[in-house]
Amino acid sequence: MPSTEHDGIVALIKSEPRRGESEDPVGAARQGLDSMGALFAVPEDVAVEPFTVAGRQAEWLRPHDTEPGRHLLYLHGGAYVAGSLNSHRSLVARLAKAMRATAVHLDYGLAPEYPFPAGLNDAVALYQLLLSSGVEQKNLIVAGDSAGGGLSLALALQLRELGLEGPGALVLLSPWLDLTMTAPEGTALKDQDPMLDASSLLDSAHLYAGDDLDNALVSPINGDFSGLCPSLVFASTTEILIADTRTFAARASVAGASVTVREFEGLIHVWPFVDGLPETTAVMEEVATFVEGHFAR
Repeated sequence: MPSTEHDGIVALIKSEPRRGESEDPVGAARQGLDSMGALFAVPEDVAVEPFTVAGRQAEWLRPHDTEPGRHLLYLHGGAYVAGSLNSHRSLVARLAKAMRATAVHLDYGLAPEYPFPAGLNDAVALYQLLLSSGVEQKNLIVAGDSAGGGLSLALALQLRELGLEGPGALVLLSPWLDLTMTAPEGTALKDQDPMLDASSLLDSAHLYAGDDLDNALVSPINGDFSGLCPSLVFASTTEILIADTRTFAARASVAGASVTVREFEGLIHVWPFVDGLPETTAVMEEVATFVEGHFAR
């Protein structure tokens, strides 16, 4: 059962207007996500250092207690139209602490100003910068939430097409992997998901990639997962994107890839974004265990 703290967040979400009800849905999504992110602090023992890569803003987040050489590349969510360094700084810092890794967080280009493949190209540029600066591929974890989770998986697929070694592991939080929004769970769960609306997501998908939604680098659920690095995926049973996680796990298994799925009952989309929830603490603990196991291997 969800915690009372989680139920309070759900009540708050239900009191806010949905994105589609705004005259400027993209602007409202950006403002809302940044405002939500501002509610959560960066831990005092995590240093933040801005820099630029390929013309995009980015940040290093350096916990005081890290393992040498261990790195996290994080790609934020926001349906490819919203999200920023400001919205996700706290989440990235907390994940970096859990992983005992130095993190890098990218403000990749968003639609409609920067449609596909702009954001993916930005992610590739950052990945190549890390490798060129001495980060070992096997010591690099790529993670993301929602659209950022999809972009993380697309990055792994794109790196293979470019002949580059992929990351050591993936950590995906409620990933959006199928931008066609055709999974029947999207309809079956629409009354249980207080955050996501399939119609609004599909609007964002078209802003991002036009009608090319089946492209495996847009909807990475359609990718070839043979040789994919180990992945840890979290999703809630009541979010309309749950089918993305389940389908990915099934297809990856057939391809011989290792995907560990953790489904939590009745939670909101990307609940680890919310600091202070018992369910968020549980995710951070599982991420820490997964990462330590990866580096032990």
